[in-house]
Amino acid sequence: MAPAVSETIDAFHRGGFHIVQPKGRGHRSGMDAMLLAALVADDRTMKVADLGAGAGAAGLAVASRLPRAQAVLFERSSEMADYARRSIALPDNAHMAGRVSVVEADVTLTAKARNDAGLLDEVFHHVIMNPPFNDAGDRKTPDSLKAEAHAMTEGLFESWIRTAGAIMIPGGQLSLIARPESIAEIIAACGRRFGGIEITAIHPRQGENAVRILVTAIKGSRARLSLRAPLIMHEEGSHKFSPLVDDFNNGRAAYERL
Repeated sequence: MAPAVSETIDAFHRGGFHIVQPKGRGHRSGMDAMLLAALVADDRTMKVADLGAGAGAAGLAVASRLPRAQAVLFERSSEMADYARRSIALPDNAHMAGRVSVVEADVTLTAKARNDAGLLDEVFHHVIMNPPFNDAGDRKTPDSLKAEAHAMTEGLFESWIRTAGAIMIPGGQLSLIARPESIAEIIAACGRRFGGIEITAIHPRQGENAVRILVTAIKGSRARLSLRAPLIMHEEGSHKFSPLVDDFNNGRAAYERL
């Protein structure tokens, strides 16, 4: 009998890059990571921090689409950080391997401990995050690796967004994907750190309730919050992605600010 496959190498952006990720346990990256990466629309030479990067899908997606971007993948789990390092080292990712690195660090650290862990103040032009989004009251998974990636802790957005504000240059952009019920916590956590908040609701199909939100905000901005046009994932009566979502998923376009 052949041994069970414990991991896979998966292609994203139509083979533009690949990641190594666990199979049957832990968090497996997909559309959420690609939508998050699409929020970075910046052709400058710049640095991107991917907080809670897992195997590195979102950060690698940014580096794959933007040849002048340097990405640092911050991940607390030693096991997932190892997947991210192995992803970077894949031959298919050689074209961007020199622009992507991994740092094992807890993004909730503060002050000197945060700096000592490699989360340095005012370094990054963009900070992206796909933080755990399952409520503590949700049914818990017996998979500890998946639970760590999915289970929300109290004050999560406050601690993650506080770190984002500390490590980002003035005028830098925060980008995140979350569940709609987290809107109030996200806005509160942005507080005086970020303004110009833009929120896009993601709906599976026309007429269905939103299942995710995309949020961007600018450090130090005093612009008012705005709600953007909703993003519809699938064409009506089909599992086929809408043309715009397909472009985001395959790295052909960025979700430009209006």
